[in-house]
Amino acid sequence: MSSAAVLPTPQMLIRESPQKQGPNWQRRLHRGEDAAVTLAFAAIVVLPLAETVLRKTLRLGISGSTSLVQHFTLVLGMLGGAIAARENRLLPLSTLGTLLKGRMKTAASVFSGSCSAAISALLCVASVQFVMFEKDAGKILVYGVPVWFVQLVMPLGFALLTARLVWHAADNLAGRLASAAIAGATLLACVRLSRSSETLVIPALVVLLAATLIGVPVFVTLGGTALVLFWRLHEPVASISIDHYSLVTNPSLPTMPLFTLAGYFLAEGGAAKRQVRVFQAFFGPFRGGPAIVTALVCAFFTSFTGASGVTILALGGLLMPMLLAARFREKDALGLVTGSGSLGLLFPPCLPLILYAVIAKVPIESIFLAGIVPGILMVAMTAAWGVLAGRRGGAPIQGFNWAEAKAAAWEAKWELLLPVVAFVALFGGFATPVEAAALTALYAFFVETVVYRDLKIAQDVPRVMTECGLLIGGVLLIWGVALGFTNYMVDSEVVAHAVDWTTRAITSPWVFLLLLNLFLLIVGCLMDIYSAIVIQVPLLVPLGLAYHINPVHLGIIFLANMELGYLTPPVGLNALLSSYRFKKPLSEVLLSVLPIDAVLFIGVLFITYVPALTTWLPSWLGH
Repeated sequence: MSSAAVLPTPQMLIRESPQKQGPNWQRRLHRGEDAAVTLAFAAIVVLPLAETVLRKTLRLGISGSTSLVQHFTLVLGMLGGAIAARENRLLPLSTLGTLLKGRMKTAASVFSGSCSAAISALLCVASVQFVMFEKDAGKILVYGVPVWFVQLVMPLGFALLTARLVWHAADNLAGRLASAAIAGATLLACVRLSRSSETLVIPALVVLLAATLIGVPVFVTLGGTALVLFWRLHEPVASISIDHYSLVTNPSLPTMPLFTLAGYFLAEGGAAKRQVRVFQAFFGPFRGGPAIVTALVCAFFTSFTGASGVTILALGGLLMPMLLAARFREKDALGLVTGSGSLGLLFPPCLPLILYAVIAKVPIESIFLAGIVPGILMVAMTAAWGVLAGRRGGAPIQGFNWAEAKAAAWEAKWELLLPVVAFVALFGGFATPVEAAALTALYAFFVETVVYRDLKIAQDVPRVMTECGLLIGGVLLIWGVALGFTNYMVDSEVVAHAVDWTTRAITSPWVFLLLLNLFLLIVGCLMDIYSAIVIQVPLLVPLGLAYHINPVHLGIIFLANMELGYLTPPVGLNALLSSYRFKKPLSEVLLSVLPIDAVLFIGVLFITYVPALTTWLPSWLGH
């Protein structure tokens, strides 16, 4: 599975806000969470830009601004995860539980909810232990504010997650009380037996596997596995929170929510219609042109929205009628829109590129540049297939309308400049990656609220920030707890043994790359992209180095394979969202994307065995 940590919901599909439901205290809590996420986002945008302006004009800086931005990202991540739980939009690793009916479904929901709540409560305990340790250390963040005071958001976030997992475990009070009782008993048992025999490790993992198959959130599976493995080593569970904290406060990490926020401003405003109009004006009049439009506009949106599925939801209602009007067969149109939804994954500043750079410890600028040519290749191959499919429809060729093209480009000019703003800021040498991302987010905000006025500052902007924070929180929740599992593999020398065994068993780099692609295709079927990056990359980078494969090239191979995961059962997110958006059976969607799967796989092979596609541009520009 290659998917976001939460199911995305753009403006057109947002449910009624929970703030309009429930008792007053609950509405106030929800409003407080939303406001805190909005303020954290605003701080992450404003502080880097203020630092840049002061540095360039008065040669001054804001004391501790970098540390403040890092800790506002921590606040954003934890509260965003809590909001995702509030909305019941934490993505499960398996959806088998939805196939159950009646009492079996109720019992399974209580069981999975209890397991989720128990593990979240254990992570809360681990966070409390971590905060107490930091309090004793007496570190100061800035202006006399102790670090531990901000770190309190970690146990607070996990406490909210625990309560909401219990709440969603059942639809009635009896079921929720049962879930809370089971979770509490499990928590007490784990605390009392934490130093007991290792024979309890296997039963704990079996229970966790059963809960995973029924449908617990991804972070529960990964966090629970990490807890059990640390239990086996008799290590303090606070180690997981230490890893979580160190990763979420990584200096480069704020680029991730900032670039994603820029994409959300575009998706929630009127950019979709303007972009479709531009590409339709320039490419639509030609035979098969609507296919080119679909591939280009999807790649543009996905590069900013983070391959989260927003592209299909936001653009599907525009692109499908356009393709059908051009006499594309419905099956081909459905496959093209679904398959194009992840095309921007390799283009900067897409979220997975940033995650890979942080985990693999390669420069963000290098991975951004490395993905451009392979990304163009994937878009071109998909568009070419679409052009061939369009010819079967026999739609008449229309003449190119220069007046319409000029008018469409002029109307959308400010949004078309967004990638230029991002690239100039990032590679112009006058801003750090975080500052460039903040400028991009501010530019998108200005364009959608002031220039086009599609978003109202008081009404729409906080909602968009909260929605984006929900996505980021779900991602960081998975990423943070998964790092504990990754570090267990490192501490247990699993990585070293894997490298040693593989290099002895496979001597040819070409064979290794082939087997790597097959392995990554399986990973893409079974694991979401963010978990895959955190868990698999620390293992694969040393393996790649053993075969003299550049980590940047390896990263593009990895992410190109993950593109296929968005379309692959059992839980490829694009296929699921396409089925939902167009009201088609999942089996029909999966059959429709088989040709796109084949095209993308050929593209993956080109990227794998022609390293120059990846390494040429970074080398040429000195990265």
